[in-house]
Amino acid sequence: MESTEHRVAIIIPSRYGSTRLPGKPLADIAGKPMVQHVYERALQVTHAQVVVVATDDERVAEAVRAFGGQYVMTSPDHLSGTDRLAEVMAHVKAGIYINLQGDEPLVRPSDIDTLIAGMLADEQVKVGTLCHPIEAHEATSPDTVKVVLANNGNALYFSRSPIPYPRDGEATQYLKHVGVYGFRRDVLADYGFLPQPMLEHAEKLEQLRLMAAGYCIRAYQVAPTGPGVDTPDCLEKVRALMSGEPLITVPTLDDIRLVITDVDGVLTDGGIYYDATGECLKRFHVRDGMGMRLLEENGVRVAVLSGRDSATLRKRVADLGITLCRFGVTDKQAACHHLMAEAGVDAAQTACIGDDCIDLPAFAACALSFAVADARTYVKAAATHVLTSTGGTGAFREVADNILIAQGKGAVLTTAAGYRQVMARMAQ
Repeated sequence: MESTEHRVAIIIPSRYGSTRLPGKPLADIAGKPMVQHVYERALQVTHAQVVVVATDDERVAEAVRAFGGQYVMTSPDHLSGTDRLAEVMAHVKAGIYINLQGDEPLVRPSDIDTLIAGMLADEQVKVGTLCHPIEAHEATSPDTVKVVLANNGNALYFSRSPIPYPRDGEATQYLKHVGVYGFRRDVLADYGFLPQPMLEHAEKLEQLRLMAAGYCIRAYQVAPTGPGVDTPDCLEKVRALMSGEPLITVPTLDDIRLVITDVDGVLTDGGIYYDATGECLKRFHVRDGMGMRLLEENGVRVAVLSGRDSATLRKRVADLGITLCRFGVTDKQAACHHLMAEAGVDAAQTACIGDDCIDLPAFAACALSFAVADARTYVKAAATHVLTSTGGTGAFREVADNILIAQGKGAVLTTAAGYRQVMARMAQ
């Protein structure tokens, strides 16, 4: 009887009843159901001998039959794709089973070959997977699973939290886990009998069940991958990529290099007070001043843009060391473009903060716009983001904190060591 020790089977779990995108395996992409795209790419993997779809729904099975693929019907009660994979072992004999999710139509066959080749070259690797570097802003998303590795490439831990944590604000490389697994037959046979540990329940990551049981998971690094399909938005993005249409990208906080802020109603509560000499007095929030300096010291310029002008306002801006400013402005859109040119950035790198209709032209000029919590309803509707803070109560600081965290500079806010690096230049 021929040995199956080195036989490799790619199993594509394909569940019809997706919570966020029902009928996902059959979603049309460039004239084919999504599961067909995944299947055809799996056939291009040179180290694999068999490709099979594992499904619990006759509609998926019918689609696979229609394009001439192989499939196995499995129980609808499985909690994970790995559980479904274990059932398939009774029907498909192999020594290594690759779990390739049916919602990855952009998967590169060469990446799967990298995983298989690594496992074939080292029999001590019982479980393998893939990962690739990502930027700091993506690491903050709980939807992106991160992994940290030992020197030999084995995973130390997987988490939805950013790991490792840059305690002192130092530059950190983050690795995104790509949810493709390779299992040797004996590990897959044991999987269903392993207890579900607290870590798996907390993070909702099935691979932590294996790690808690003492299994090592070897992670092979590949180039950044294309998006999978989890939501309707993801599906539209993949459709655009596969049809060759230009992909419209929305800037994120990680892209921001200039923040333009209004004054009355944002840095102040909107109140205007006069003393006996007719001098205009304003009440500023000290935390906003700190936020401005923190951004400036971390490579994000700050500009002050106001429709009013006064000695009080100019004094406050000078005290904070802000050199980008325009006062008594009637055309805020044009003023924003002038400030961008002065800062050496473009609209995609610029965010603005406002509270009233006079700020709408600034919103139109900048990629990201923030309305304070007490802004008029129509101003909130025009903004890309609505803050939880009202004007004069730390609205600018809210934006500043979010930008610093998105850009991996959160340590200056949360640790003494991080703040110590910039405290000599701080002002409120």
